[in-house]
Amino acid sequence: MAPEESAAAARLLPSFERRFLAARTLRSFPWQSLEEKLRDSSGPELLLNILRKTVKHPLCVKHPPSVKYARCFLSELIRKHEAVHTEPLDELYEALAEVLMAEEPTQSHRSYLLPSGDSVTLSESTAIVSHGTTGLVTWDAALYLAEWAIENPAAFAHRIVLELGSGAGLTGLAICKTCCPSTYIFSDCHTCVLEQLRGNILLNGLSLEPDTTDPARHPGHNAYNSESPRVMVAHLDWDVVTTPELAAFQPDVIIAADVLYCPETVLSLVRVLQRLSACLKNQQAPETYIAFTIRNPETCQLFTSELGRAGIPWEAVPHHNQKLFPYEEHSDMKILKLML
Repeated sequence: MAPEESAAAARLLPSFERRFLAARTLRSFPWQSLEEKLRDSSGPELLLNILRKTVKHPLCVKHPPSVKYARCFLSELIRKHEAVHTEPLDELYEALAEVLMAEEPTQSHRSYLLPSGDSVTLSESTAIVSHGTTGLVTWDAALYLAEWAIENPAAFAHRIVLELGSGAGLTGLAICKTCCPSTYIFSDCHTCVLEQLRGNILLNGLSLEPDTTDPARHPGHNAYNSESPRVMVAHLDWDVVTTPELAAFQPDVIIAADVLYCPETVLSLVRVLQRLSACLKNQQAPETYIAFTIRNPETCQLFTSELGRAGIPWEAVPHHNQKLFPYEEHSDMKILKLML
Protein backbone atom coordinates (compact mmCIF):
# COMPACT_ATOMS: atom_id res chain seq x y z
CA MET A 1 0.00 0.00 0.00
CA ALA A 2 1.35 3.46 -0.89
CA PRO A 3 2.16 5.69 2.13
CA GLU A 4 -0.63 8.13 1.31
CA GLU A 5 -3.13 5.27 0.99
CA SER A 6 -1.94 3.80 4.28
CA ALA A 7 -2.37 7.18 5.99
CA ALA A 8 -5.88 7.59 4.57
CA ALA A 9 -6.84 4.11 5.76
CA ALA A 10 -5.39 4.82 9.20
CA ARG A 11 -7.56 7.94 9.49
CA LEU A 12 -10.64 5.78 9.08
CA LEU A 13 -9.83 3.66 12.12
CA PRO A 14 -10.33 6.33 14.83
CA SER A 15 -13.59 7.38 13.20
CA PHE A 16 -14.97 3.82 13.29
CA GLU A 17 -13.54 3.26 16.76
CA ARG A 18 -15.08 6.36 18.40
CA ARG A 19 -18.47 5.85 16.78
CA PHE A 20 -18.70 2.15 17.57
CA LEU A 21 -17.57 2.50 21.18
CA ALA A 22 -20.21 5.20 21.66
CA ALA A 23 -22.82 3.11 19.80
CA ARG A 24 -23.67 5.91 17.39
CA THR A 25 -26.16 5.33 14.60
CA LEU A 26 -24.76 3.26 11.72
CA ARG A 27 -25.56 5.98 9.20
CA SER A 28 -23.01 8.23 10.94
CA PHE A 29 -20.09 5.94 10.02
CA PRO A 30 -17.86 6.87 7.03
CA TRP A 31 -19.04 3.95 4.91
CA GLN A 32 -18.38 5.67 1.59
CA SER A 33 -14.74 6.31 2.50
CA LEU A 34 -14.45 2.67 3.54
CA GLU A 35 -15.86 1.45 0.22
CA GLU A 36 -13.23 3.45 -1.64
CA LYS A 37 -10.42 1.93 0.42
CA LEU A 38 -11.74 -1.64 0.14
CA ARG A 39 -11.17 -1.70 -3.62
CA ASP A 40 -7.40 -1.95 -3.25
CA SER A 41 -5.48 -5.04 -2.26
CA SER A 42 -5.22 -4.03 1.39
CA GLY A 43 -9.00 -4.05 1.88
CA PRO A 44 -9.11 -7.25 4.00
CA GLU A 45 -6.33 -5.95 6.25
CA LEU A 46 -8.26 -2.72 6.78
CA LEU A 47 -11.41 -4.64 7.69
CA LEU A 48 -9.52 -6.73 10.23
CA ASN A 49 -8.12 -3.55 11.79
CA ILE A 50 -11.63 -2.10 11.98
CA LEU A 51 -12.82 -5.32 13.62
CA ARG A 52 -10.08 -4.99 16.26
CA LYS A 53 -11.00 -1.34 16.88
CA THR A 54 -14.73 -2.06 17.24
CA VAL A 55 -16.29 -5.43 18.14
CA LYS A 56 -12.95 -6.84 19.36
CA HIS A 57 -11.86 -3.65 21.13
CA PRO A 58 -10.82 -4.44 24.73
CA LEU A 59 -13.43 -1.99 26.04
CA CYS A 60 -16.18 -3.71 24.06
CA VAL A 61 -15.05 -7.16 25.14
CA LYS A 62 -15.19 -6.06 28.77
CA HIS A 63 -18.27 -3.82 28.47
CA PRO A 64 -20.21 -4.91 25.37
CA PRO A 65 -22.62 -2.72 23.44
CA SER A 66 -26.14 -3.80 22.53
CA VAL A 67 -26.17 -7.21 20.82
CA LYS A 68 -28.54 -5.88 18.17
CA TYR A 69 -26.20 -2.96 17.51
CA ALA A 70 -23.13 -5.20 17.13
CA ARG A 71 -25.08 -7.54 14.84
CA CYS A 72 -26.21 -4.72 12.56
CA PHE A 73 -22.71 -3.25 12.44
CA LEU A 74 -21.06 -6.56 11.53
CA SER A 75 -23.71 -7.30 8.92
CA GLU A 76 -23.01 -3.95 7.26
CA LEU A 77 -19.26 -4.53 7.42
CA ILE A 78 -19.71 -7.92 5.74
CA ARG A 79 -21.89 -6.38 3.03
CA LYS A 80 -19.21 -3.83 2.24
CA HIS A 81 -16.61 -6.58 2.02
CA GLU A 82 -18.72 -8.87 -0.17
CA ALA A 83 -19.48 -6.03 -2.58
CA VAL A 84 -15.83 -5.81 -3.67
CA HIS A 85 -14.18 -9.11 -2.64
CA THR A 86 -15.16 -12.64 -3.66
CA GLU A 87 -13.10 -14.39 -0.97
CA PRO A 88 -14.90 -14.46 2.41
CA LEU A 89 -13.14 -13.03 5.43
CA ASP A 90 -13.52 -15.73 8.07
CA GLU A 91 -12.89 -13.42 11.04
CA LEU A 92 -15.92 -11.28 10.15
CA TYR A 93 -18.24 -14.28 9.96
CA GLU A 94 -16.84 -15.75 13.17
CA ALA A 95 -17.45 -12.46 14.97
CA LEU A 96 -21.01 -12.34 13.64
CA ALA A 97 -21.64 -15.92 14.75
CA GLU A 98 -20.53 -15.03 18.28
CA VAL A 99 -22.89 -12.08 18.37
CA LEU A 100 -25.81 -14.11 17.01
CA MET A 101 -25.40 -16.56 19.88
CA ALA A 102 -25.41 -13.84 22.55
CA GLU A 103 -28.54 -12.77 24.43
CA GLU A 104 -29.68 -9.16 24.44
CA PRO A 105 -29.39 -7.66 27.96
CA THR A 106 -31.60 -4.86 29.26
CA GLN A 107 -28.48 -2.72 29.72
CA SER A 108 -25.75 -2.06 27.19
CA HIS A 109 -22.55 -0.03 27.30
CA ARG A 110 -21.14 3.02 25.57
CA SER A 111 -17.53 4.12 25.92
CA TYR A 112 -15.93 7.47 25.22
CA LEU A 113 -12.18 7.92 24.76
CA LEU A 114 -10.53 10.83 26.58
CA PRO A 115 -7.44 12.75 25.37
CA SER A 116 -5.47 11.33 28.31
CA GLY A 117 -5.90 7.81 26.96
CA ASP A 118 -8.41 7.01 29.69
CA SER A 119 -12.06 6.41 28.89
CA VAL A 120 -15.54 6.84 30.32
CA THR A 121 -17.80 3.78 30.09
CA LEU A 122 -21.51 4.01 30.79
CA SER A 123 -24.10 1.36 31.38
CA GLU A 124 -27.27 2.65 29.74
CA SER A 125 -30.79 1.50 29.14
CA THR A 126 -31.35 0.05 25.66
CA ALA A 127 -34.56 2.13 25.44
CA ILE A 128 -34.53 5.93 24.98
CA VAL A 129 -37.41 6.28 27.45
CA SER A 130 -37.18 3.74 30.25
CA HIS A 131 -38.98 3.64 33.62
CA GLY A 132 -40.72 6.90 32.68
CA THR A 133 -37.53 8.95 32.31
CA THR A 134 -35.06 10.00 29.60
CA GLY A 135 -32.22 10.18 32.14
CA LEU A 136 -30.97 6.64 31.54
CA VAL A 137 -29.22 7.53 28.27
CA THR A 138 -26.61 10.13 27.31
CA TRP A 139 -27.71 13.13 25.24
CA ASP A 140 -25.56 15.21 22.89
CA ALA A 141 -25.38 18.35 25.06
CA ALA A 142 -23.74 16.27 27.81
CA LEU A 143 -21.00 15.35 25.34
CA TYR A 144 -20.69 18.96 24.19
CA LEU A 145 -20.38 20.26 27.76
CA ALA A 146 -17.82 17.54 28.58
CA GLU A 147 -15.72 18.65 25.59
CA TRP A 148 -15.87 22.26 26.78
CA ALA A 149 -14.86 21.21 30.29
CA ILE A 150 -11.87 19.23 29.01
CA GLU A 151 -10.82 22.31 27.03
CA ASN A 152 -11.26 24.52 30.13
CA PRO A 153 -10.07 22.41 33.10
CA ALA A 154 -9.20 25.48 35.21
CA ALA A 155 -12.93 26.21 35.57
CA PHE A 156 -13.24 23.02 37.66
CA ALA A 157 -9.80 22.36 39.16
CA HIS A 158 -9.79 22.11 42.98
CA ARG A 159 -13.42 23.27 43.16
CA ILE A 160 -16.73 21.87 44.39
CA VAL A 161 -18.94 21.08 41.41
CA LEU A 162 -22.69 20.49 41.64
CA GLU A 163 -24.34 18.96 38.58
CA LEU A 164 -28.12 19.28 38.20
CA GLY A 165 -29.83 16.44 36.36
CA SER A 166 -26.75 14.24 35.94
CA GLY A 167 -28.53 11.45 34.03
CA ALA A 168 -26.18 8.62 33.08
CA GLY A 169 -23.18 10.63 34.33
CA LEU A 170 -21.05 11.23 31.21
CA THR A 171 -20.25 14.91 31.82
CA GLY A 172 -19.40 14.46 35.48
CA LEU A 173 -17.25 11.39 34.94
CA ALA A 174 -15.28 13.17 32.21
CA ILE A 175 -14.74 16.15 34.52
CA CYS A 176 -13.70 13.91 37.43
CA LYS A 177 -11.15 12.13 35.23
CA THR A 178 -9.68 15.17 33.47
CA CYS A 179 -10.34 18.42 35.38
CA CYS A 180 -9.28 17.64 39.00
CA PRO A 181 -12.29 18.98 40.96
CA SER A 182 -11.97 18.69 44.74
CA THR A 183 -15.56 17.47 45.09
CA TYR A 184 -18.11 16.43 42.50
CA ILE A 185 -21.79 16.13 43.43
CA PHE A 186 -23.93 14.28 40.92
CA SER A 187 -27.66 14.83 41.39
CA ASP A 188 -30.97 13.70 39.96
CA CYS A 189 -34.50 13.06 41.17
CA HIS A 190 -35.43 9.73 39.60
CA THR A 191 -34.72 6.58 41.60
CA CYS A 192 -33.74 4.48 38.58
CA VAL A 193 -31.42 7.21 37.30
CA LEU A 194 -29.71 7.51 40.67
CA GLU A 195 -29.22 3.74 40.88
CA GLN A 196 -27.66 3.60 37.42
CA LEU A 197 -25.59 6.70 38.14
CA ARG A 198 -24.04 5.08 41.20
CA GLY A 199 -23.23 2.01 39.13
CA ASN A 200 -21.55 4.09 36.42
CA ILE A 201 -19.43 5.94 38.96
CA LEU A 202 -18.15 2.65 40.38
CA LEU A 203 -17.78 1.19 36.88
CA ASN A 204 -15.28 3.97 36.12
CA GLY A 205 -13.09 3.30 39.13
CA LEU A 206 -14.24 6.16 41.35
CA SER A 207 -15.17 5.52 44.97
CA LEU A 208 -18.48 6.85 46.17
CA GLU A 209 -19.27 8.53 49.46
CA PRO A 210 -22.62 7.86 51.19
CA ASP A 211 -25.74 9.44 49.68
CA THR A 212 -26.23 12.88 51.10
CA THR A 213 -27.99 16.17 50.74
CA ASP A 214 -25.43 17.69 53.09
CA PRO A 215 -21.83 17.25 51.85
CA ALA A 216 -20.59 19.27 54.81
CA ARG A 217 -21.32 16.24 57.00
CA HIS A 218 -18.71 14.26 55.12
CA PRO A 219 -15.41 16.12 55.49
CA GLY A 220 -12.15 14.74 54.31
CA HIS A 221 -11.13 13.31 50.98
CA ASN A 222 -11.44 10.17 48.98
CA ALA A 223 -9.64 7.62 51.12
CA TYR A 224 -8.96 5.30 48.21
CA ASN A 225 -7.14 7.68 45.93
CA SER A 226 -5.90 11.06 47.13
CA GLU A 227 -5.71 12.31 43.55
CA SER A 228 -9.38 11.60 42.86
CA PRO A 229 -12.18 13.97 43.84
CA ARG A 230 -14.69 13.29 46.55
CA VAL A 231 -17.69 11.95 44.67
CA MET A 232 -21.25 11.98 45.93
CA VAL A 233 -24.71 11.30 44.52
CA ALA A 234 -27.59 13.39 45.85
CA HIS A 235 -31.31 12.94 45.41
CA LEU A 236 -32.38 16.42 44.34
CA ASP A 237 -35.94 17.17 43.28
CA TRP A 238 -36.01 20.72 41.94
CA ASP A 239 -39.63 21.24 42.95
CA VAL A 240 -39.27 20.31 46.62
CA VAL A 241 -35.63 20.92 47.60
CA THR A 242 -35.31 23.66 50.21
CA THR A 243 -32.95 26.62 50.31
CA PRO A 244 -31.10 25.27 53.41
CA GLU A 245 -30.60 21.92 51.64
CA LEU A 246 -29.13 23.72 48.63
CA ALA A 247 -26.97 25.92 50.85
CA ALA A 248 -25.31 22.81 52.29
CA PHE A 249 -23.77 21.94 48.92
CA GLN A 250 -21.64 25.14 48.87
CA PRO A 251 -20.76 24.73 45.18
CA ASP A 252 -18.10 26.74 43.41
CA VAL A 253 -19.44 25.61 40.03
CA ILE A 254 -22.92 24.53 38.96
CA ILE A 255 -23.54 22.74 35.66
CA ALA A 256 -26.41 21.07 33.83
CA ALA A 257 -26.75 19.53 30.37
CA ASP A 258 -29.81 18.82 28.24
CA VAL A 259 -32.38 19.58 30.93
CA LEU A 260 -34.47 22.05 28.88
CA TYR A 261 -36.70 19.50 27.21
CA CYS A 262 -40.13 20.91 28.14
CA PRO A 263 -41.63 24.10 29.65
CA GLU A 264 -42.25 22.43 33.01
CA THR A 265 -38.60 21.53 33.53
CA VAL A 266 -37.52 25.01 32.40
CA LEU A 267 -39.66 26.61 35.09
CA SER A 268 -38.45 24.13 37.72
CA LEU A 269 -34.81 24.72 36.76
CA VAL A 270 -35.12 28.50 37.01
CA ARG A 271 -36.81 28.19 40.41
CA VAL A 272 -34.01 26.01 41.78
CA LEU A 273 -31.41 28.42 40.36
CA GLN A 274 -33.21 31.26 42.16
CA ARG A 275 -33.03 29.31 45.41
CA LEU A 276 -29.34 28.60 44.87
CA SER A 277 -28.76 32.30 44.28
CA ALA A 278 -30.71 33.25 47.40
CA CYS A 279 -28.70 30.96 49.67
CA LEU A 280 -25.32 32.21 48.44
CA LYS A 281 -25.64 35.90 49.28
CA ASN A 282 -22.77 35.83 51.77
CA GLN A 283 -20.31 34.01 49.56
CA GLN A 284 -18.95 34.30 46.06
CA ALA A 285 -21.56 33.29 43.51
CA PRO A 286 -20.76 30.00 41.77
CA GLU A 287 -20.00 29.92 38.08
CA THR A 288 -23.00 28.32 36.40
CA TYR A 289 -23.05 26.67 32.97
CA ILE A 290 -26.16 25.28 31.30
CA ALA A 291 -25.68 23.31 28.06
CA PHE A 292 -28.53 22.35 25.77
CA THR A 293 -29.44 21.27 22.28
CA ILE A 294 -31.79 23.66 20.51
CA ARG A 295 -34.62 21.36 19.50
CA ASN A 296 -37.48 23.77 20.07
CA PRO A 297 -36.51 27.47 19.88
CA GLU A 298 -39.60 28.37 21.91
CA THR A 299 -38.37 26.30 24.85
CA CYS A 300 -34.97 28.03 24.71
CA GLN A 301 -36.67 31.41 24.49
CA LEU A 302 -38.76 30.52 27.52
CA PHE A 303 -35.58 29.70 29.46
CA THR A 304 -33.88 33.02 28.72
CA SER A 305 -37.12 34.91 29.37
CA GLU A 306 -37.57 33.21 32.74
CA LEU A 307 -33.93 33.95 33.62
CA GLY A 308 -34.61 37.62 32.91
CA ARG A 309 -37.79 37.54 34.99
CA ALA A 310 -35.81 35.96 37.85
CA GLY A 311 -33.08 38.60 37.59
CA ILE A 312 -30.40 36.13 36.55
CA PRO A 313 -28.06 37.65 33.90
CA TRP A 314 -26.53 35.32 31.31
CA GLU A 315 -24.15 35.26 28.38
CA ALA A 316 -23.49 32.73 25.64
CA VAL A 317 -20.22 30.81 25.86
CA PRO A 318 -18.36 30.83 22.51
CA HIS A 319 -18.48 27.56 20.59
CA HIS A 320 -15.45 25.42 21.37
CA ASN A 321 -13.24 23.81 18.77
CA GLN A 322 -12.80 20.37 20.31
CA LYS A 323 -14.63 17.45 18.78
CA LEU A 324 -13.59 14.60 21.03
CA PHE A 325 -16.85 12.69 21.07
CA PRO A 326 -19.12 11.55 18.25
CA TYR A 327 -22.54 13.18 18.13
CA GLU A 328 -24.90 14.46 15.48
CA GLU A 329 -22.97 16.89 13.28
CA HIS A 330 -26.03 19.06 12.61
CA SER A 331 -26.96 19.46 16.28
CA ASP A 332 -27.27 23.11 17.31
CA MET A 333 -25.87 23.24 20.84
CA LYS A 334 -25.17 26.09 23.20
CA ILE A 335 -23.72 26.74 26.62
CA LEU A 336 -24.98 29.68 28.67
CA LYS A 337 -22.99 31.11 31.56
CA LEU A 338 -25.33 32.41 34.27
CA MET A 339 -24.48 35.04 36.89
CA LEU A 340 -26.36 33.99 40.02
